[in-house]
Amino acid sequence: MKSCVITEPFKYEIREVPIPEPKDDEVLIRMKAAGVCGSDMHIFKGENPLSRYPLVPGHENVGEIVKVGKDCKKIKVGDHVVVDLIITCDNCYQCTHGRGNVCEHVLVRGSGTDGGWREYFTAIESDVYKIDDNIPWRDAALIEPLAIGEHCTTRARIAEDDVVFILGTGTIGTIIAQACKLKGAKTVICCDISDSSLERSKLFGADYTINSKTENVVERVAEITDGHGCTVAFDSACFQGSLTFVLQKGIVCNAGRVVPMGFCSKPEGLCQNDINARELDIIGSRMSLHQFEPTAKKMAEGKYRLEGLATTFVKFSEIDKVFDNILHPNPEVKKTVILFDGVE
Repeated sequence: MKSCVITEPFKYEIREVPIPEPKDDEVLIRMKAAGVCGSDMHIFKGENPLSRYPLVPGHENVGEIVKVGKDCKKIKVGDHVVVDLIITCDNCYQCTHGRGNVCEHVLVRGSGTDGGWREYFTAIESDVYKIDDNIPWRDAALIEPLAIGEHCTTRARIAEDDVVFILGTGTIGTIIAQACKLKGAKTVICCDISDSSLERSKLFGADYTINSKTENVVERVAEITDGHGCTVAFDSACFQGSLTFVLQKGIVCNAGRVVPMGFCSKPEGLCQNDINARELDIIGSRMSLHQFEPTAKKMAEGKYRLEGLATTFVKFSEIDKVFDNILHPNPEVKKTVILFDGVE
């Protein structure tokens, strides 16, 4: 089989390797589609300190089961599945208290261990979830990022009376907007520096948009909210200073919730008063937890708008285009999905 391997920052190769054999509790998956995430781009550029090389990237993975180990009971040959990105120990404090996505020993497929940018790979049966056969593969690859939106909005306790501010309208920002509207949020405000991204966010739930390059964000939020501010803010821009930006007085109201989505390790100029003067909740959110099956079910039921969420589709045999776009970004490419042989 062919496997895409990042050998070191800014270098990759396509290797011919044997198809793996599943262990007794594992299944063998023939890959059908895989999403390209911002984290894959960071890994390629050597910006993830937790990744090691050589590494097969890819954590947004869907495929068909072609072989199962003798101890597998739930999944059978021919099933269409989505693969969980996290591998947990099931024994630590976090795992035994319902927080397995931040397991003390967590491994992330495509980051801490090999992922799905290869034609076949194995996974423990409990890490794969059956999905409806009628979901097109190009859509199924979006289950994982949609699950992130479901998880972070659950962490944020989104309710019908919420006024939500979202900084950054890339794929995750637009997914968060959609998840907030599905949970009944009263108003969603999206903020970015790209007019095209802001226009796109309107398709996925944005009631108002603000271009922070040309508009005063605090003043616009005050206009939209009659001076009350937003009850929830998501930082999905995730650059140095973005969290400080979101925490500005006038954006988030007293008793508001703030959910930073990124892993920027550079310091910001925060102080305790920024949080305690308004008694804000700062809520971390990492990946997702117990969201794959409900998200796949919502997708099968047509609950999500999917058209336009993925903008670019690349054949696995032409994966060079993925890396070329990382090195030379095209602003029209918002979300890429890799399609494997036989998938249109």
